[in-house]
Formats: sequence, structure tokens, C-alpha cells
Amino acid sequence: MTMVFSLFSLALIPAIFAAPTEEAQVILGVTDPIQISGLHHLQGVGGIINIGNEIAHQWVEDGKQFIKQHDLTYEMVLHPQFNDYKLRITEPKLCDPTVKQYSGYLDISDDKHLFFWFFESRTSPEDAPLLMWLNGGPGCSSSTGLLFELGPCSISDEGANTTHNPYSWNAHANMIFLDQPINVGYSYSDDGSTVNTSPVAGKDVYAFMELFLSRFPEYSTQPFHIAAESYGGIYVPHIANIIYTENKKIPIASSGLVKINLASIILGNGMTDNYVQMASVPDYLCEGPYPIFDDPNGVECTALRSTVPICQRMIKACYDFDSRFTCVSAALYCTSFLHAPILQSGLNPYDARIQCDREKDGPLCYRQMGWIETYMNDPEVKAALGVNPQLNFESCTKAVNLAFILQGDAMHNTPLLLKEMINDGVRLLVYAGNADMVCNYMGNERWVEQLDTVFLDEFSIAPTERWVTMHSGKMAGTVRSAGGAGSGAGNVTFVTVHEAGHMVPFDQPEAALDMITRWIMDVPLTLDMVDLATPVMPL
Repeated sequence: MTMVFSLFSLALIPAIFAAPTEEAQVILGVTDPIQISGLHHLQGVGGIINIGNEIAHQWVEDGKQFIKQHDLTYEMVLHPQFNDYKLRITEPKLCDPTVKQYSGYLDISDDKHLFFWFFESRTSPEDAPLLMWLNGGPGCSSSTGLLFELGPCSISDEGANTTHNPYSWNAHANMIFLDQPINVGYSYSDDGSTVNTSPVAGKDVYAFMELFLSRFPEYSTQPFHIAAESYGGIYVPHIANIIYTENKKIPIASSGLVKINLASIILGNGMTDNYVQMASVPDYLCEGPYPIFDDPNGVECTALRSTVPICQRMIKACYDFDSRFTCVSAALYCTSFLHAPILQSGLNPYDARIQCDREKDGPLCYRQMGWIETYMNDPEVKAALGVNPQLNFESCTKAVNLAFILQGDAMHNTPLLLKEMINDGVRLLVYAGNADMVCNYMGNERWVEQLDTVFLDEFSIAPTERWVTMHSGKMAGTVRSAGGAGSGAGNVTFVTVHEAGHMVPFDQPEAALDMITRWIMDVPLTLDMVDLATPVMPL
């Protein structure tokens, strides 16, 4: 079971600061107030309340509610339509102090808490779209994406510092990084309970978006894009589907809800359709750009291919019967047999171009994961972000990973969730680095080819065209697209990123920024500097 779990893990592991006035401190019994200027006119005083197992002090000032908990002060946001949820907000100055930031928690029924970190766009935030980023795992913190791939700063000096990232995706987008589900990263539960299915996780994310946008309506008028990598290929279709479904109810529901302008779904090296993607593993390992076997017709490749029909029958049984037994069995069989050669190769599963020394590089083959844990466990960082100093941050949490495995969550027919949304105008971008062995680009392109939408026929005959970055004119990969009438980035678009592994923004930062900027601005990736007299957007 230990080996099976390890293999499956590889497959999936992909302020507003305020303090009460002196008078209020006496009433509330606060003896160690945080000294922060700029707050006046106490309008009301609350008292001592309980949040989970912790005592907190609550008051009202300048028409806003505030709460002090474990020596940290937050603005508190409530919503009449979400009685079981509230938002706690601080305003840090870490990572990139040149842009406005918010961080804090979505509290769920007082015993579950989701951490978020928001950065305004570096360019025209009032006009920039809103982009949420989620990491996969399941069980990996969005801070790994933030500090390792595409956030405003990059981890450095073995976790002692961060450096400015000129290729951050908030160049032209207001960005939310969310640690979900519960017990991932800085997110936590008071009673040890957790979430173990993507549909349940999706409901919490929808509640977060409603509370966040009710507090910050200036970000609600622009398009909303939701992006993720790896197991996010399972998470995001569920989250997007819940947002899409709830949006349709708003005209007939109670007032006070925000209609979230869901514009697109973005999946990077994702695990989305395991029926198709698992079948691609022998092709990639035997005939891909970085094969691990010398002879595609040899005994190893023949044996590997022989497991595909059994794997697909088991996944089909999961689709048909939707039972924990059938879905867990499919997950364990397919990952154990099809991903075994990846683990045995000694290569980095997420980048076939390099070896993995787990003693030096860590269990996930990237030593930066350990650096991130060092940084995020710094008491000063926790205090700035509004995080309980007693929490221990892990880049990826095995217990959450195992909980999802033991529900067979990844083996369900996730693409079914996408059809109605895409037919109704929600756009889909799927991209994949061509050196990733775990969620390889072949399988990702194949499931997009088979996605049953109104764009199916157009995509099936769409040519594979070159993609050249606007800034440097570098040939970064290839693109296939359907929809968009030739003037946009497409309604269904697939991008292969050359010389990149599982974490495309880490391996090809300029190309990744070029891709995401064009996508959210709806500019075709097939245009290059030869086609244009002037660039369509700055990078």
C-alpha cells in the first residue's frame, strides 16, 4: 500500500489592520493592542466571541466590523445569504509591496478556515480581469504556485528571502491565490475534519467569491478567470460549474448576491479525463519527445500498453456505477501500473529532462518546495498575512491527498461538467509542457479533441500552428483553437509548451506570461511580431 500511495501521490501531486481605541481596549479587556494608525470614530463596541476553539474580540469602527484573534486583527465581512461563512481580512506588504494586497481567511461554520492571498494587477487594476489560481495535489498549497511559478515574487536563498518576479501573472490581472480544500497550506480545521471530494470543495470556493466580491465590488465588474494545474484539472471544472449554476439562479434568488462574470477555465498540465489521459501514458513514455524506453515495440512498452484496456474498463465502471468501490479500485490500479515506470526511471516525474535526487531535491524533486515551507513558517510572515502563529505550513499535505484518493475523486467523468458552460460561452484553455510525464501533453490534447461541445467538429480539424512570444519573438510552442471567429484566442484552445515540464510558468516564465496575457485579453496566440506592426499589449 505504501508503494501504491507513493505512485498515486506522484500522479496527483502534480490589511486592513485595525485596533480598537483606548476606550474600547478597556471594555474588551485587550491588554496588547496592535498599534496601527489611521483609525478613528468608534461607532460601537462588540465583545468577546468564540470562533471554533478560540476566543476573539469583536467591535465596529467606521462602519466596519473588526475582530482580534490570536493577537492578530482583521476586518470581518459577513453576508446575509451565507450564514455559515465569514471573511477575515488583513492587508500585508510582503512579496510585492508596490501593489495592493489582502490576505486572510474564509471561516466556514467557525471550525473550518480557507486561507487566501490577493494581489492587485501591476497594470490598470481598475480595468484588469480577476484571476484565481489553485494548485493541485490534491493537497498542495496555492503558495507553491505563488512563490515557485507565477506570483509577484519568487522564493530564494533557501527560503530566507523572495525576489521580484517580472513575469508574474498579475502583470495584467488582479489575482487571488486560494489554499483549498481545508487543511492545505495555511488552511485548517479546528476539529481535524477535512474535505475529500471536489464538489464539496467547490461550494466553499463559491461562498468565498461571493463574500470577497461583496466586500470589494470594484473587482466584480471585470471578467473572472479560474486557473489551476495538475489535480486542479479536477477541482476547477467542479468549482466553475457551481459558479455557473449559481449565477443562473441569481435573477430569481434573494438580492445581495454578485453575479460572477465567469469568463474562462484555464487548466495547466491538468488531470481532467483519466479515461483518455491514462491511455496516453505508454505513448508518451515510449514514443514521446523524451522517451524513457529505447524501443517503442520492446517488452517494456508492450507490457505497459497491455494494462491500458483494464485501466479503461475500471474507469468506465466508475463512470457507470459512481461508487467509491469502483472509483478507488480504478485509481489504484491505473496509477500503480501505468505510472510505475516513471518512478522506477529515477527521473523527475514532472520533468523528463532531469534526474531526481530525492535526498537533495526533496520528495517532489524540487528543493524549492522546502524553501517555501521555511519562508511560510517564519513567524513574521505569518503575522503579516494574518495566520495563526501555531499553524505549521506544508507545501503539500499527504493526509488531504490520501483522503481524495480513498474517495476515488479523480476517476469521475469530469469533462461532463464542462459541456454546458462552454456551449454557453465560457472559454476553455488547456496548456501542457511537453516534458511532463505525469499529466503529459498527449493525453491533455486528446481529451480536448474528444470534448463534446458545439466546437468539437471545428477543433477536430483545427491545424496545429506555431506560437511565438510577443516580447522576444521566441518560438514557444504550438496552439490549436476553435471558436473566436479568427479574431480572438478561441473558445476551446490547446497549447503545447516546448521545453517545459509540469510547472510551465517555472520552466518558461516569459512564454507563460505571454500566453495568459493574450488569453485574458482574447488575443490569438497564433499572431506573432511579423503579423503586427506594434505589439497588442505590453509584457
